[in-house]
Amino acid sequence: MSVIKKFLGQTAVYGLSTVFSRLFNFILTPIYTKVYAAGTYGIFTKLYSYASLINAVLAFGMESTYFRYLNKHEDKKQEVYNNSFICIAFISMLFLITGCVFSDTIAGWLNNGERAQYADYRQYIRFFVWILFVDAICVIPFARLRAEEKAFKYSVIKFSNIGSFVGFNLVFLLLIPFAIRQEWPLSTWLSSWYRPQWVGYVFISNLIASIVTFLLLLPEFLKIRLKFDSALFFKMFHYSWPILVANLSFIVNENLDKIVLSELLPKSIADTDVGIYGAVCKIAIFISIFITAFRLGAEPFFFSYAKNENARKIYALILHYFVIALALLFLALIANIELLKYFISGKSGNRGEYWAGLPAVPYLLFGYVCLGIYMNLSIWYRLSDQTRFGLYISLIGAVITVTLNFVLIPRYSYMGSAWVSMFTYAVMMVISYILGQKYYPIPYNLKRILIYLLTSVILVVLSFWVFHRNIYIGNALLLLFFAAIVGVEKKELKALLKK
Repeated sequence: MSVIKKFLGQTAVYGLSTVFSRLFNFILTPIYTKVYAAGTYGIFTKLYSYASLINAVLAFGMESTYFRYLNKHEDKKQEVYNNSFICIAFISMLFLITGCVFSDTIAGWLNNGERAQYADYRQYIRFFVWILFVDAICVIPFARLRAEEKAFKYSVIKFSNIGSFVGFNLVFLLLIPFAIRQEWPLSTWLSSWYRPQWVGYVFISNLIASIVTFLLLLPEFLKIRLKFDSALFFKMFHYSWPILVANLSFIVNENLDKIVLSELLPKSIADTDVGIYGAVCKIAIFISIFITAFRLGAEPFFFSYAKNENARKIYALILHYFVIALALLFLALIANIELLKYFISGKSGNRGEYWAGLPAVPYLLFGYVCLGIYMNLSIWYRLSDQTRFGLYISLIGAVITVTLNFVLIPRYSYMGSAWVSMFTYAVMMVISYILGQKYYPIPYNLKRILIYLLTSVILVVLSFWVFHRNIYIGNALLLLFFAAIVGVEKKELKALLKK
């Protein structure tokens, strides 16, 4: 079981860095909701949704391809690194040039042709073009750190990134306004250019953080050799393009609802509802953190361990305890939602505006549970070099997302989006399991996994709707659930801990 120990150790390091980084980011949510009205926060949410789509295109599925081909061609590690980086750098450079040239046109389109905020949108676009370019070219250097098991260095750079982002947000949104109000030295100069409640300061902070990351990754950039192995690249391209489409479809599932909300709802409420939905989505960030931490540790591990005889048994064991953790976290967040809601409270007079979106949270959280399981299950098509199945599954998810969002949003607004998100990830999870058992069977303990998931859903329904989010009853249910799991898993846990 030393392999499990190694896996848990790496995941713990990635997990701690991811948890703290995302928590620091989460701290900004109450600041944003207090500084910006829901309508302004809607602009912020919409632009980052578009950025997520573009990120998937620029990365081109090369991160997973890099890990796979390191494992397949151990004698060509440098060539794999070179090819992966050159591919992303070329695409990103084209994007940078195009974005800068057509920034005016894009700004007009995003602003629906209105002149009032046109100049601001043009600046936002230019900030985002550079943010996305810098982030994209850092993808493969980051992947190299993970492949070489340099989890500590990876974590330090990630901490520096989020520290810069949070720090400059605090300077722009809190410190400078405070200095102007208190008439500190330089307050006259600050007030001459500072724009209160301008969302562009968030994007400037992001760009600074991305540049800091780039500078810290310079040693990894210096290891790149501009030598292109065309024969190897075509093999990598064949593997990566289905992953690109799959990742793009996944991002569509994740972010299309926020984009479509702004287009399908009446203009009088569109930005406000997008802002409310974007804020309540932040409560689901805790499960997203857990999934991200798991993926960072699991992806290189799964590829490197694939040749071992008991690999599939280990994969099944990992999913089993992963589901237990997800189910407990799902219930824990709902049980304490009356506390968490203060992180999206906005100004005291406008709390009801953001809290109106809380009924969407259980659906969003269970959607993330299904997504986490799907990501774990998806290793079968990556290891068997059948990435086309990832493309098919993600396209099915994207079609469901697009269709149902257009049907439900005009009638149910962001609640329809939350339902669609949950349903889409559940369907993708089930399809991946069925296909995986056919093409790359792994002995999952399906019965016990389903029992844990169903029990968590029942307890969430009781906590949120039957007992009306009572924090004491919710946490009592959580403790009972935890005790029951320990009782059921006692023998397996003892055996695992001994080894």
